[in-house]
Amino acid sequence: MDDMPGYMRYCLNTGKLVFLAILVSGGIVLQILACALYNNWWPMLSAISYVLLPMPLLFFAGSDGSSMFSESDNTWVNIAKFLTGASTLGGIAIPSILKHAGVIGWAAFAMELSSFFVFVLAILCYLGMGEEDSYYSML
Repeated sequence: MDDMPGYMRYCLNTGKLVFLAILVSGGIVLQILACALYNNWWPMLSAISYVLLPMPLLFFAGSDGSSMFSESDNTWVNIAKFLTGASTLGGIAIPSILKHAGVIGWAAFAMELSSFFVFVLAILCYLGMGEEDSYYSML
């Protein structure tokens, strides 16, 4: 991709960002529709796990994102990995518990899970973009 002109790389990177924005906004729309269509706002509890998800990474892992993908002896990085995994599990567990308790129906449950998987897809696409796609290397 180094042989492409700068304006072409900029256009491709802009398309990737637009795709990520569409994924995230689609996940938010599914989250809100699961509540609004059935006039039951209990499924919005899973949004708490989406808000809490990056907090352990911000507080314990620091600014070095590469420490999350490697084996580490640092206790704080391991705590951040554990708490991130626990809050990720909450994105599936909260709608499942609400469905089991009879608080939400099957359709709201399906929308909640699809919202979760759209958010996961957006995160995986963001991670797949990599470091070589930064805007600073286009000049």
